[in-house]
Amino acid sequence: MTALKDIKVLDLSRILAGPFGTQILADLGAEVWKVESPWGDDTRSWGPPFVGDESAYYLSANRGKKSIIVNLREERGQKIIKDLAKKADIFVENFKVGNLARFGLDYGSLSEINPGLIYASVTGFGQTGPRAQEPGYDAALQGMTGIMSVTGEPDGGPTKVGAAWIDILTGLTSVIGILSALHEKNISGKGQHIDVSLFDVGIACMANIAQSFLATGVSPGRIGNAHPQVAPYQDFKASDGNFMTAANNDDQFRRLCETVGLPDLAEDSRFTTNALRVENRIDLEELLNSQIGEKSISHWMSKMQSAGLTVTPINTIEDVFKDPQAEARNALWEVDHPSLGNIQLLGSALQHLSRTPASPQGHPPLLGEHTSEVMSDVLNMTKAEIDTLLDEEVIKGR
Repeated sequence: MTALKDIKVLDLSRILAGPFGTQILADLGAEVWKVESPWGDDTRSWGPPFVGDESAYYLSANRGKKSIIVNLREERGQKIIKDLAKKADIFVENFKVGNLARFGLDYGSLSEINPGLIYASVTGFGQTGPRAQEPGYDAALQGMTGIMSVTGEPDGGPTKVGAAWIDILTGLTSVIGILSALHEKNISGKGQHIDVSLFDVGIACMANIAQSFLATGVSPGRIGNAHPQVAPYQDFKASDGNFMTAANNDDQFRRLCETVGLPDLAEDSRFTTNALRVENRIDLEELLNSQIGEKSISHWMSKMQSAGLTVTPINTIEDVFKDPQAEARNALWEVDHPSLGNIQLLGSALQHLSRTPASPQGHPPLLGEHTSEVMSDVLNMTKAEIDTLLDEEVIKGR
């Protein structure tokens, strides 16, 4: 059983933030109609690497959807989208502000024909403000919203997060907004417009870092892998590499000191409270590393786990999937693909709901794979009508 089995999603989003969010909805059982241009979602060509003809990037965010090709510049194509919007519960788009209004596909127009429609716009800067008309991309917004100013080594330059951090968080935020609106619709019977931007999400997700600035008026800087407000909470250097550990309170710090063979550190006047440890973090790091560097990562992992401390290796992506915990939590899903055969995809973090877990609802679709199916099954078109639209390139696909 899936949580959203009766929900229909009309997805006009591309790249990552929008598609990542609609993939979550698909994993939870929603039927997602992915509307693409004749050349497809841009990420279909973003590579290498490719698996056959499909890019790894595209495969990461489009599982379980139905791909249809509709020419939005053609009036009959616009009518198809409007007819699908009448039957949809959710509409997701990430066009530049105002672009869909030219086709009568903006929230104001579609809400007139479907007052219950939940319409999510995912943009770089939101629907309002002086930069609303500008495009926005993850790396640019990482720079603009502060994360690059606090990521990296103290003597290094600005560094972005390796993954498309703001795109992913924006996709997650859009799903929260959509599901909230879906719940409220059960009360009011009305849909609403959800305005989610990379800019807003990037700022909001600076969380304690930004709040520290509000408290002090001082912009935090880069401190490598350390935590700005807790010490020790960082990587340490064993004899054969680095690992991560943390002591979130005085009791954990005492146990850490005992575990590494430096019990007197817990009574040192420089380190008796977390605030003092943060203030004297460089001295503390040097003292701990002087002892930790004598033994291997596996030695300290075993000792610290036995002491009930948080300790983890610093894995490569390959290492991640070899971890027994990843296998136990079903981190990889296998799906059958019509041209690639059996492929592995990243599993959903929502697969552990007790009654309605997320599960793979199908492969990432081929471009236009479901055009004729959706025209027939959803819009009740005849084969002759579909063939005419295909011949006149209003729609394309299989």
